[in-house]
Amino acid sequence: MSFTFDAARGPIVAEASLSGPGGQADLRLILDTGATTSLVRSTILLAVGYDPATAADRVTVAMGNGVELVPRIILNRLSTLGRHRLGFPVLAHSLPPAAGIDGLLGLDFLRGSILKVDFPNAMLTLG
Repeated sequence: MSFTFDAARGPIVAEASLSGPGGQADLRLILDTGATTSLVRSTILLAVGYDPATAADRVTVAMGNGVELVPRIILNRLSTLGRHRLGFPVLAHSLPPAAGIDGLLGLDFLRGSILKVDFPNAMLTLG
């Protein structure tokens, strides 16, 4: 399945949705092949019924500002780029509101797939 993106501006953004125990949310995730694990804004996770503050599972993550201990939440479902992942783990973290995104789509979502980024035609294909 192929999706268009704006090859002339900024990062590649994937429209996504996630389901939690309290509802569903639509997201804008930056495609980040430098991120091992996908990440979702904590406030969105709270809105769909997850509480990162009480998460029993926490992982040490190297970020731009140092090393942090970050909650890992198992989502009911994460869907993007024509794929659905059930029981998918994501990291919960705050992002600056000015960023205009809701998280990062990391390598964990892409593994086992063929990702084609066609800049001349501004097409992203996940097969």
